[in-house]
Amino acid sequence: MAKRLQGKVAVVTAAGQGIGRAIAEAFVAEGATVWATDRDVDKLDGLARAKRRKLDVLSDRAVAAFAEKIGPVDILVNAAGFVHHGTVMECDNAAWDFSFDLNVKSMHRMLRAFIPGMLAKGHGSVVNIASGAGSVRGIPNRYVYGATKAAVIGLTKAVAADYIKKGIRANAICPGTIQSPSLDQRIEDLAKLNKTSIEAARQAFIDRQPMGRLGTAEEIAMLAVYLASDESSYTTGQIHLADGGFAL
Repeated sequence: MAKRLQGKVAVVTAAGQGIGRAIAEAFVAEGATVWATDRDVDKLDGLARAKRRKLDVLSDRAVAAFAEKIGPVDILVNAAGFVHHGTVMECDNAAWDFSFDLNVKSMHRMLRAFIPGMLAKGHGSVVNIASGAGSVRGIPNRYVYGATKAAVIGLTKAVAADYIKKGIRANAICPGTIQSPSLDQRIEDLAKLNKTSIEAARQAFIDRQPMGRLGTAEEIAMLAVYLASDESSYTTGQIHLADGGFAL
């Protein structure tokens, strides 16, 4: 690795598995001091050289206390999220509220907690994980999920506009279907729902990708490294699709 993040301090949420973990590992490899957080601290086992901490991003108090404890950071990656399956008719108020709390309001909490430190330092990079589903493209049976990820894009652009003259950049990554433990669970659930095999359910996800394969968390992590680094210092307020051509 080229140590592109040498000397920088980063916070990554949902670093226990999938995209969040891959980003934390890539940041460590690039020389950053990484605070890898997750609601389930056991999932952080094996994250070598990262500072592992339990963090419930659904809690205002927990997020504020964490930010106060570790102080200002250079990079904030908001990777926590939940994929709800279903149309408007399968989305009750509880599912709507939970989806927005985890997928959007958690980012609001983290931004409120860490933007002041970035302002004090005079620089910072925010990387939010959005999705190819949302304002980029409508996906069947992703009603509230698409709504939350569209909100993430709006939130990202607003932060970029508010702080463009104060050294803080904000960008969003919009992944396609990425191989991860959470995807494995979604495939298993879908197979049960449709009374089909896990193999058939997985193939359905693959077949909708124009490249004919799923993406990897490591591919998303490399894009996050670029957006977190000074190499992207002229880039802010943008959405970055890494979806295998899904939105074409």
